[in-house]
Amino acid sequence: MNLTQRQQEVLDFITHMQATAGVMPSTREIQEHFRFASQTAAVNHLRALEKKGVIQRQHGKARAVAVVSQLRREAIVDVPIYGSIAAGYAETAEQEDEGRISVDASTLGLGRSKGVFALKVRGESMTGAGINDGDLVVLENREPQPGAVVAALIDGETTLKRLVLQRGHYYLQAENPLYPDLIPLADLRVQGVMVALIRKFRH
Repeated sequence: MNLTQRQQEVLDFITHMQATAGVMPSTREIQEHFRFASQTAAVNHLRALEKKGVIQRQHGKARAVAVVSQLRREAIVDVPIYGSIAAGYAETAEQEDEGRISVDASTLGLGRSKGVFALKVRGESMTGAGINDGDLVVLENREPQPGAVVAALIDGETTLKRLVLQRGHYYLQAENPLYPDLIPLADLRVQGVMVALIRKFRH
């Protein structure tokens, strides 16, 4: 529905305050910003925006305003963190639940029904791929393609490496010349394909 110029300005102000200050402006703040003669003018603009369906208000509360477009966000998925994974030499590791991390499913191209999990990286064998010690990798249970970074079980031990297909045989490639590639003696099973990397800034 079309908004008047002033209604659009009020809506833009509400959106800006939410994005920068983290809270919705009160009717007094709207009045002061636009230099309305009274709070009633601010309330009337909010009523008009609500009637046109662009905001939602909870009456009786000063800052209980929500911009409808911001409520229509993509689904958020809670991804379990299953401990850590070696990005070095493969090693035996037990799966442990260490909490959850919330991610935007649409941004990562994830479906709710698919198995998604995260692991904390230990080691430096994947630094050439931009994966550092302490990073959190998000992985999905799906069919791996050659060249993908994967969490894999190789001869009973787990590691994070790049999956390479050569002459009909798969092996795991390190992205650091200080670490060797890993060639399976008997068994190589991919447990997850990396779809995202989360890094916490460290001073």
